[in-house]
Amino acid sequence: MPYSARFAALALAAALTAPGVTAGQARPPLAPHTLPAPRSTPLDARRSTPLSPVDGRASTPRSLLRDAPADTAAPFTVTVTGHGRPMLLVPGLMSGGAVWDGVVARYRDRYELHVLTLAGFAGAPPLDSVQAPRFLAAERDAIIRYIRERRLDRPVLVGHSLGGFLALWVAADAPDLVGPVIAVDGVPYLMALGDSTMTPERARPQAGAIRAAYAAFTPAQVAVQTRLGAAQMTRDPARATTLEAWARTSDPATVGRAVAEMMTTDLRDSVAAIRAPVLLVGAGNGAAGDALVRVRASYERQLRRVPDARVVIAADARHFVMWDDPAALTAAMDHFLGDRP
Repeated sequence: MPYSARFAALALAAALTAPGVTAGQARPPLAPHTLPAPRSTPLDARRSTPLSPVDGRASTPRSLLRDAPADTAAPFTVTVTGHGRPMLLVPGLMSGGAVWDGVVARYRDRYELHVLTLAGFAGAPPLDSVQAPRFLAAERDAIIRYIRERRLDRPVLVGHSLGGFLALWVAADAPDLVGPVIAVDGVPYLMALGDSTMTPERARPQAGAIRAAYAAFTPAQVAVQTRLGAAQMTRDPARATTLEAWARTSDPATVGRAVAEMMTTDLRDSVAAIRAPVLLVGAGNGAAGDALVRVRASYERQLRRVPDARVVIAADARHFVMWDDPAALTAAMDHFLGDRP
């Protein structure tokens, strides 16, 4: 079974097994070292692994959250590197923009790379839940406004996991605004990867439990659960340490909101509106033979309504394909971007 199909189950297990936490319990105050960095802190200082930008351009676009007060946290932070056609790179749950360092190094001579870190993840301050009651919708809208306000010409959208889900949502909601879309182990409806009959209505009780439980977590508890599940996300033990560090500096309530909203948002019909070509690079997790055929079929079902879609499976990679098999990812991206406008 693809890693993504087990993601919600892992999140629920984490929510229900964290030591000393009961769903609905008030979250204790964060320890001083886990508080979000002040707004004046440079972007790279808020990341476990700096991006080492080529030209050092960084921004924190707070204006992208509609009607936001001046002191509202940004929906995401951005580092811009390279030159050429614009490419937006969106990380997944609890990940910093540095997850894309290998992709940045490969493409910065051909593309202007806008690397995002979403609010509440990897040290970025969280959004106010009153100002943005729907976290993922707020992120989607902010990405669309970012493209428009910076007048980016049909940028390539690349997203991992939750970031891939957002890339597909942006392309469906603003089809004339974007160019090719690349989802790295991210799909229109996560819950249906393992069970194609799954619906948001059936997932809603489980999603609510996850949201409530994560609201009671401390960052240290989220980090512990991330460490326990890291071996299912990447084959590289050193990268597991990075995942734990990012989790420790993520906002638990934001994590719970994001997981719950992914579980209850089904884009499988909406993606029919996408006009750009779409590449989905799925994680095979060592599958071979008939098992690999089934993995591919589960991903292909997710994109069956996309007019121009291609699925490639990185057979040996786990969820973080860019770490476990970077050559397979960039080969797929090169081929896809080379023969599509």
